[in-house]
Amino acid sequence: MNRLYHSPLSPFSRKVRLSLAEKKIEVELFEERYWERGQEFLRRNPAGKIPILKMDGRLMADSTAICEYLEEKYPNPALMPADPEGRFEVRRLVAWFDDKFHPEVTVKLLGERVNKRLMNQGYPDSINIKEGAKAIKFHIDYMTWLLDHRRWLAGDSMTLADFAAAAQLSCLDYISDVDWNRSEVVKDWYAKIKSRPAFRSLLADQISIRAPADHYADLDF
Repeated sequence: MNRLYHSPLSPFSRKVRLSLAEKKIEVELFEERYWERGQEFLRRNPAGKIPILKMDGRLMADSTAICEYLEEKYPNPALMPADPEGRFEVRRLVAWFDDKFHPEVTVKLLGERVNKRLMNQGYPDSINIKEGAKAIKFHIDYMTWLLDHRRWLAGDSMTLADFAAAAQLSCLDYISDVDWNRSEVVKDWYAKIKSRPAFRSLLADQISIRAPADHYADLDF
């Protein structure tokens, strides 16, 4: 059985979970307390990061590398365009959400409100929370601009770029930190993603220290 070492509110884990589920690849989920940096965990990935996918007799780390491996080995349904320009745009947007959105928004909202408590790292920093709340407005506005010109974030078809974005936003939606009233087009886009069968396991996620927002699993939020 394939196994994914993950954390429920890790957006990088969620990106891989969405790719696996969309491609109908069965996987056993193993929740990893990665912040404890246990020896077994570090043997699986000395970088000390999740997710880690155990598949085909090997351990694979880095969410983007995993998703591209899955795309090459299981090309249907495709999550990357066929043309080089389209693939570039998907990779650009995946990097945008992984490397820009995540530190500017997710770390400052989810990290302060949930992860600090989960990891016993002290109290939330109100300055970081304010910065994250401001930054998410910019990102939603950018997504609005993209979706005003395209059916999906990277073009006419749903791609890994949409999963990278949805992975971040779904973690924030769990704690009700997304103002869906700011952009109807982004809300409609998320509703399309949220209603896909691949999203079901994410909507069932729970963490011990905090219940999800009332609307979190509601497809008609």
